[in-house]
Amino acid sequence: MAQTAMSPLSILLAYGDIPSETTLARSGIALIEQLQARGFEVVRARSADDGESAIRADPLIGAVIVDADIDPSGGAETVLRAFRARNDRAPAFLFGERSHIPEIPLSTLKLANEFIWLVEDTPSFIAGRIEAAIQRYRENLLPPMFSAMLAQANVRDYAFGTPGHLGGTAFLKTPVSKVFFEYFGENMLRSDLSIGMAAVGSLLDHSGPIGESERFAARVFGAHRSYTTTNGTSGSNRTIFMASLTQNDIALCDRNCHKSIEHGLVMTGAIPVYLVPHRNRYGIIGPIYPEDLQPETVRARADANPLTTSANRLKPRHTIITNSTYDGLIYNVERVIEIGGDVIDRLHFDEAWYAYARFNPLYRGRHAMFGDPAEYTDGPTLFATHSTHKLLAALSQASFIHIRDGRDPIEHARFNESFMMHASTSPFYPIIASNEISAAMMEGASGVALTTEAIREAVSFRQTVGLIKRQYAQADQWFFSTWNATEITDPASGQRLAFEDAPEALLVTDPDCWVLHPDDAWHGFDGLEDGYCMLDPIKVTVVAPGVAGDGQLEQRGIPASIIAAYLVRHGFEYEKVQDFTILFLFSIGMTKAKWGTLLTTLIKFKEDYDANIKLEVILPGLVTAYPERYGTMGLRDLSDEMFDQYKQSGQMHHLQQAFSTLPSQEMIPAEAYRRLVRNQVERVRLDEVAHRTVATSIVPYPPGIPMMMPGESAGPADGPCIGYLKALRDWDRRFPGFTHETHGIEVRGGEHYLQCLKQPTQFERD
Repeated sequence: MAQTAMSPLSILLAYGDIPSETTLARSGIALIEQLQARGFEVVRARSADDGESAIRADPLIGAVIVDADIDPSGGAETVLRAFRARNDRAPAFLFGERSHIPEIPLSTLKLANEFIWLVEDTPSFIAGRIEAAIQRYRENLLPPMFSAMLAQANVRDYAFGTPGHLGGTAFLKTPVSKVFFEYFGENMLRSDLSIGMAAVGSLLDHSGPIGESERFAARVFGAHRSYTTTNGTSGSNRTIFMASLTQNDIALCDRNCHKSIEHGLVMTGAIPVYLVPHRNRYGIIGPIYPEDLQPETVRARADANPLTTSANRLKPRHTIITNSTYDGLIYNVERVIEIGGDVIDRLHFDEAWYAYARFNPLYRGRHAMFGDPAEYTDGPTLFATHSTHKLLAALSQASFIHIRDGRDPIEHARFNESFMMHASTSPFYPIIASNEISAAMMEGASGVALTTEAIREAVSFRQTVGLIKRQYAQADQWFFSTWNATEITDPASGQRLAFEDAPEALLVTDPDCWVLHPDDAWHGFDGLEDGYCMLDPIKVTVVAPGVAGDGQLEQRGIPASIIAAYLVRHGFEYEKVQDFTILFLFSIGMTKAKWGTLLTTLIKFKEDYDANIKLEVILPGLVTAYPERYGTMGLRDLSDEMFDQYKQSGQMHHLQQAFSTLPSQEMIPAEAYRRLVRNQVERVRLDEVAHRTVATSIVPYPPGIPMMMPGESAGPADGPCIGYLKALRDWDRRFPGFTHETHGIEVRGGEHYLQCLKQPTQFERD
């Protein structure tokens, strides 16, 4: 049977040494029995430390009852503060003797809702007051749309509309569908509602509880307006582009962009003028430098673009910047706005991987919806897109569009025309509800608590890796490192400390520990303005040996692809692997058990590498698939051969050149796509692609950033783009099982092909 009512919350009872067989003890036992009879689970803690641990371990604790005398040195306040750090609205009660009230500090009393006397009121009366307080809390606990969904599910109307499974009953009619029903459950299927269900509102006209939900999200995320989308941030980005740009408008585009930006350019017919971010010695994509956002630089780029005209190059219509980057680099948004001046009227931050930023003070001023929205009046109109399913807790495809109206705004009625073009008329309501719940999880104290926990786990992992690396170095042995500052400055003493020796609390709370300071060598982005860019601590890049400080390859190294294969074999999924780096995301779901096991696996890799354990033992699937290639090799043997390939091919050099040099733009992406649709394209071998115009984007993964956009020239045969693609092809031929994924490249029989525009015949040229 479907369970639509909310699960009962737990109550924490934290008490100190109460002598048994006393009136107070008997009253306490009677109160517990009364609460249990009302359906509450009572969690008992006998010390302040135990109470804190219980609060951290059980998110369903919806109320606390704390003995004012649990610990004479402020234990009651310790428990209450731990509870308030996670929930600033749930009821909290103090109990004790009436004569002790004047002795309780004001700071403790402020954290409680009520004071109860166990020996003066009856247990039934006290339990009733606690139940009433919890009920008041629960009435305001659920956000509007999800609350309406639960209410609608409780009605249990007969439906005669869509969807056709009618609350899941259709799935009960065949064996295969019954399995589906039992796996996903009645609640999910009953929540798959018709678009005509007025009780939960409309996503397309933003009415009813859905409209209330979007207004709730706007308040939580600091926007003037928020829109729920159900086709991911790809759909959110395309929606904004279609609302903001049209044919021949100039779009100032971060070249470090998601493929959805290319789609937006294709659909609008806009002319891209690209901003090229820098890369460091590891191939990590850095920020767009401040000087590249200066109005005079922007105008010069527009003037130099062969596709712009004097009529449209005065000012870009729309500017898109990726924040944070794939590797976790984040901008000082207020500084970006200041630098851009009046040349940027609409500023769009793709924050797909960064939806949590507003909810932790570490990121203050470094996200699009910064500060108080009521005080934002004279800047550019700001857009932010959030994949709430990535690093918050929403279901896949859930996303938000957030808008701050400023210069050149797009009012709701016009914006909604684009929104409706990209939204489904039959959205999946659980996605909408999960989007709203992800916002509710971030509201108030819980958002700070959840994000702080994630940051703390990431910091702890980084410091532990540093300490282990130090121990290995004392024995003249190698180990991995993490990409972050090697030293930080303690603001209290001014002393420089090794990162792994710094106080954890400092690293968790002080943004200066993560800023890319211009004099620090660790980040590799020379000449960067101080305070302009910061590394997000939860995006942890593990660095393997092989790349020297000057960017040259060392005598020996370990390519990250073989480490990644080892991790997969041991049950780990990573976010991204590059030549000598692997990215791990420490989201709000991270635990010490997860990262501790990752750490021990990295240690085990080192041991297996040093011992040159046979691949048939540690990567048996690889040897089974390619026995002649890898059958007799050890782990270090293969690593050495891969590293030798890097040296011979100059692959990392080609990567740097390819992504720091813009190809020649022959036509806008929309025109290239039109020719693709009309089949005015042909498949061309990589060795023959010199100076041809590509019809599709060429996007090497990782990191999934366009190297060539539709309508751009591949350049000369000895140029950077073709050189990098050839290096990837040579690698793929030499190391089967470790091949690259490159969107826009078709592999046939080991040969690589690109879709290029057909060249005109002699007759057509004449």
